[in-house]
Amino acid sequence: MELTEPQWKIVEPLFPPPKATGRPRRDDRLVLEGVLWVLRTGARWKDLPGRFPPYQTCHRRFQQWVRSGLLDRVLQALYEDLVERGQVKLDEWFIDGSFVLAKGGALLSITVPEARGARSWQSRTAMVYLSLSTSPLLHRMKLPWSIALSTLPSASITPLG
Repeated sequence: MELTEPQWKIVEPLFPPPKATGRPRRDDRLVLEGVLWVLRTGARWKDLPGRFPPYQTCHRRFQQWVRSGLLDRVLQALYEDLVERGQVKLDEWFIDGSFVLAKGGALLSITVPEARGARSWQSRTAMVYLSLSTSPLLHRMKLPWSIALSTLPSASITPLG
């Protein structure tokens, strides 16, 4: 579930060049993949697998990217690529009621239609925008496009149960 070369080519120009002096920073691509892993899975930062940079580095850069707006631009670029490729169709989203938490009210689950074939990187990336663990984070970040997604009439959601 890591970034493909085409995905990286889309977002790489958004990252600032490394500073010429001082301690060299961790690879932006690996840190971004670590951040996306946490956003996709909803896991704690300290549960980040060893194939990524240390969780402290990923979390610190995540905070910097949120404050600077870089993460918003990266996610927006990946989202626009999915739309251009026809992998995200807002009118085809639906609520999957197969997983509903009974305690404390209903839990919503949104599913993106899969691209044909094996689970594609496009659909996995789209899940970052729609997952239950990411949605509250994106709303706390007050990203214009994440708020717009939640207010679309075709994506209106009512609690189940």
